[in-house]
Amino acid sequence: MKKIKSDPTLLNEVRKYGHFDTNACYQCGSCTVVCDLAKNSVSFPRRMFQSVLFGLKDLVRGGLEPWICYYCGDCSTACPRETEPGEAMMTLRRYLIAQYDWTGLSAKLYKSKAWQIAAYVVSGAFMALLIALFHGPLITERVELNTFAPAHTVHMFDVTVAALVLLILFFNAFRMYWFTMHPGAGIGIPDVIRGFIKDGVGYTIHNGEKVRIPLLVFLTEAKTLVVNFATQKLFLSCKKNTGRWIKHFLLVIGYLIMFSLVVVFLEWFQTDNIYPVYHPQRWVGYIAAAALIYLTGEIIVGRIKKREQIHRFSDLTDWMFPILLFLMSVTGIIVHIFRYLGLPLATYYSYTIHLIIAFLWLVVVVPFSKWTHLLYRSLAIYYQSVKDKALEQQQQMPEEAVLENV
Repeated sequence: MKKIKSDPTLLNEVRKYGHFDTNACYQCGSCTVVCDLAKNSVSFPRRMFQSVLFGLKDLVRGGLEPWICYYCGDCSTACPRETEPGEAMMTLRRYLIAQYDWTGLSAKLYKSKAWQIAAYVVSGAFMALLIALFHGPLITERVELNTFAPAHTVHMFDVTVAALVLLILFFNAFRMYWFTMHPGAGIGIPDVIRGFIKDGVGYTIHNGEKVRIPLLVFLTEAKTLVVNFATQKLFLSCKKNTGRWIKHFLLVIGYLIMFSLVVVFLEWFQTDNIYPVYHPQRWVGYIAAAALIYLTGEIIVGRIKKREQIHRFSDLTDWMFPILLFLMSVTGIIVHIFRYLGLPLATYYSYTIHLIIAFLWLVVVVPFSKWTHLLYRSLAIYYQSVKDKALEQQQQMPEEAVLENV
């Protein structure tokens, strides 16, 4: 087994990403006992606290516990020393996002409010400049939105930007897989090649020994990834989270509908035709917008009032997630109203603002900020399921076969 190295700078580095109070914690274990999701394979938050304290960077970077935590707040409520372990797990999620991100931008955004503000200002200014340079004629006699901003042009731009974002997320997801399934291995191309040759598609540790994970396990457990990405059903394992799960599910559905309309079906959705209210082009958009406006508005109010445990601590990224989604939905409705009222300039200007907000969401929030929780949490549950299944199969193997497999 490879020797585990300790990084004495790890604790200070993690604290740059948020609240991580280890000074008051005396490892009583109350946080782990009260957690509905904690079990032997994912004993949190306590295990992650210890790993950070001991400077075990590879274990932290390859850990899945922060993602399997849904922040119900029970651990923070139960803590007799008020160390806020729930928020510590949120801090670790930010730290891990930065570790997965090959561009390095997530680390800069999370550790510096100046970087965050600059990212939004520069991205917004860039989008505004593109619109100023390439918009179509301003027809003022009537509303011609598709003359000002042709749907096919906007659609091509959306698809191009979305493809670049997906490319970034793909490599980030691969880094998450590598850190998780090949802990301690380098990330360079030679390291990856050596890792695949030596340990196959991945391994887990049992009783201090490596247990290689067969490719078939990854394939058979893929359903776990699909189901959890679509439903986040593990949310329901926390008894307090049933209401939050319903709201979260509706928010995701509303977002996916809006994303599909804007990125996939824009040329059908953005039209100068005036349809009756019962037409799908209208009521589908209304349903998505209503869900997003109500639920993001509730999140914003919750963060302002700070009545719930999950809202007591808020990074700027925690604010920008609901605010941008709220503004994107509201400006979309405003564009719709102005278009139906026959106000040309108001329609064009509000649409410009809508495009800028949507661009900020797509290039800053989606690849580098809190939206990534949806991706990484689903992958973490999948990888943990793969590890558990591999260990289960290993324990069922005859002793001779186990010795050959180690």
